[in-house]
Amino acid sequence: MAEDRETRLKRLRIRSWRRGIQEMDILFGTFADEKLSSLTNAELDAHEMLMDEQDQDLLVWLTGQEDTPNELKDALSLVKDHFLSKKTA
Repeated sequence: MAEDRETRLKRLRIRSWRRGIQEMDILFGTFADEKLSSLTNAELDAHEMLMDEQDQDLLVWLTGQEDTPNELKDALSLVKDHFLSKKTA
């Protein structure tokens, strides 16, 4: 049975808040709370791909220590841009 959008959003919020590294919990959890419901289905697919990655990898990509894989760049940019816009607001 296909998962409805609301169930998917709840599941992704939980996965975003329960990353493992506290900094990733805060970063992805806050993003999920504030932006997840406004994402398109394609953007949710991409966010879900991020949630399949290890925190250590996400951290080096977010900090620019390593290049982000092409298939994850847009999704990670959404998270990063969300926090940069909050910082400048």
